[in-house]
Amino acid sequence: MNTRDWPIRAKLTALVIGPVTALLALWIFATTLTFGPALDLLAARTLLYDLGRPGEAVVAELQRERRLSVVQLAGDTTLPALAEQRLRTDRAVAELRRRVAGDDLRDAADDLLDTRLDQLVAALDALPAGRGFIDGRKVDRSGAVGLYSGMISSAFQAFSAMAMLPDTELNRQALALTALGRSRELLGQGDALLAGALTAGRFAEGEHDQLVRTIDNQRFLAEAAVADLPAPERAAYRRLTEGEAFVRLSALQDALIRADGLPPRLDVRSWESSQAAVQQGLRAFELSGADKLAERSVPMAIGILVRLAAAGVLGLLAVVACVLVALRVGRSLAGRLTGVRTAALEMAEHRLPDVVARLRRGEEVDVAREAPELDHGGDEIGQVGHAFNEVRRTAVQAAVDEVTLRRGLNEVFLNLARRSQGLVHRQLALLDRLERRTEDPDELAGLFQVDHLATRLRRHAEDLVILAGAAPGRGWRNPVAAVDVIRGAISEVESYDRVDVGVVQPAGVLGRAVGDVIHLLAELIENATVFSPPGTRVDVSGQVVPNGYAVEITDRGLGMSPRVLEDVNRKLARSPEFDPADSARLGHFVVSRLAARHGVRVQLRPATPAGTTAVVLIPADLVTDEPAVGPAGPEAGAATGDDRRMAKVTRLNSLPRPRSTRPGRERPESATPVVPFIAGRGSSVEAAPDGDGLPRRVRRRGPAARPRPAVADAPAHRPPEEAGRTMSALQAGTARGRRDGARATANPAAPTADTASDPAAGAAPPTPAPEPPTATERDA
Repeated sequence: MNTRDWPIRAKLTALVIGPVTALLALWIFATTLTFGPALDLLAARTLLYDLGRPGEAVVAELQRERRLSVVQLAGDTTLPALAEQRLRTDRAVAELRRRVAGDDLRDAADDLLDTRLDQLVAALDALPAGRGFIDGRKVDRSGAVGLYSGMISSAFQAFSAMAMLPDTELNRQALALTALGRSRELLGQGDALLAGALTAGRFAEGEHDQLVRTIDNQRFLAEAAVADLPAPERAAYRRLTEGEAFVRLSALQDALIRADGLPPRLDVRSWESSQAAVQQGLRAFELSGADKLAERSVPMAIGILVRLAAAGVLGLLAVVACVLVALRVGRSLAGRLTGVRTAALEMAEHRLPDVVARLRRGEEVDVAREAPELDHGGDEIGQVGHAFNEVRRTAVQAAVDEVTLRRGLNEVFLNLARRSQGLVHRQLALLDRLERRTEDPDELAGLFQVDHLATRLRRHAEDLVILAGAAPGRGWRNPVAAVDVIRGAISEVESYDRVDVGVVQPAGVLGRAVGDVIHLLAELIENATVFSPPGTRVDVSGQVVPNGYAVEITDRGLGMSPRVLEDVNRKLARSPEFDPADSARLGHFVVSRLAARHGVRVQLRPATPAGTTAVVLIPADLVTDEPAVGPAGPEAGAATGDDRRMAKVTRLNSLPRPRSTRPGRERPESATPVVPFIAGRGSSVEAAPDGDGLPRRVRRRGPAARPRPAVADAPAHRPPEEAGRTMSALQAGTARGRRDGARATANPAAPTADTASDPAAGAAPPTPAPEPPTATERDA
């Protein structure tokens, strides 16, 4: 049995309950051991009056009936006296049966006496059948003597079981009286044998020998019984045996023993008178001794009960005192230990977390006030409390130092991240200038790849800002279409060419959350590409749901075990503190931070048949209607700063915005990856019109006859005005294509961007190009 995790109260209770239980059991055992004999002594009176007296009466009547039955069998006539004796025997037997069937005798009797009583009743049940045999002369005189002697012997066996008193002296006296009764029974047997022989005029075969053995046994039992009697009873028995009747009966017995049959000069009248007197004297002696025995047992039982009551009360007081002392000491120990435990739990669950939270909020913390000295006494518990005071003070100080250190690390992260962001922004601005000046498609493609790497560097720098607990800083003023947000996230992933955009239902995301949602989706999409085989595709789709907008990202990797999936979802749901030891799942921490900032819910689920699906639920308060594709009318050529930045963000993605009425994937497997379109002189890309009017750019080489310009060692000087015109033409063309696509969707007969620019169709006059965006507008 492991008691290590038991509460202290249970342990103290177990420590006390053992000795107390042992003491209580000992008290109960001693009380029962003493109380039982006292009850037996009190029951001796009940046994005497309910069994001894009725049983002795039955024995006496059976002895008389036996003698008359033997006389009748010895003669030729029926004795009227036998019928009268049988009536007296039946009345005595009925009274004994009534007492035996009563509850008083059965309650006072033990198991042995119960058995002997049942045997006595069974023996008495054979009395009517035996009388029938005697009346039909089917038994001889010896058989009749044996019949009645068996019943009387059952009665004496019950008397012997009754004489089991707890006091040794009383029990020896009771057994002696029982032995005297047996000797008297043997005396009666000899009288019956002699009466039959006198009636018949001679002894039957073997009767004389039986008579001699009966006389010898009677004398032996009487002598042995008298030896166990107390001195006063022995003196009384000696006076009884010295009487005239006993002396004359003893002389007649000697004559019967010496003779070889019936003595010729046997005085029958003297035998009968002496026999009756001796029987009467012995019976009176036995009943007197039984009464004295009962009278002596009652005071003895009362004395035992008095001593038992005194010992029981004292023992019970000792048990109660032991329990009270144990309870008081145990309650004191438990209370003090509970105080130490409460102080420890209060520090661990409330004070220390509160101190840490206040330190993170920048508040000042007084260690002495937060960890006051607690007095728990001077014993071992007090020493434990003193040690805990030191531990608590050290823990609070360590929490202060740890939060200060973490705050310093966050400042370091934030400083490094801001520096990296500044460098990445300058790098992107430089790449913008190089892209505007470059006309060679291969060089332009390389610059785009470098631009893509710089964009990913910017996302990683934002990760440091998020780890430091600050906001990344990117934001939009106006809502952005959900498909553009998804494109922007895909453009920040290394393996963007493995991502397929499925059905994206039209919706818009508020500008204040666009940057963080792009970053969040980029982290999940990058995880999907990294943790899936290189040849598989990653599917991204979006749909409007009752409580917001849901974006699903599904990969075809090995997936996660249910336990790991549950652990990751728990971290994504509660935005835990950053743990440097869990750097392997840094993306999950960034996602949880970004999701918690805007109330976005992220959950990972097993995909079918394999892989993982990340479900991003953007709340309804961040979702709006899909914004218009671009301005119409005279302002069609102008592009806002948000439009220019979103064009910059999504330019690595060649997938058009899907129409809401076209199901299925936007991008077929045979789609040709292209680089963005850059307008300008000598451009080697052309526009292929798409379903929504946006140009689909396909790389092409120039004519074979056209020589590739040689690259000079030093870059040729290009005026800023020319670069501005180039970028303005790109942005105006993109906006015009979006507008014409929207018109074509609403009115199929309306002219597209390509027909509008055809001179044969009547081209519209050119719109003045806007000023190029600054680096801050592009990358803020």
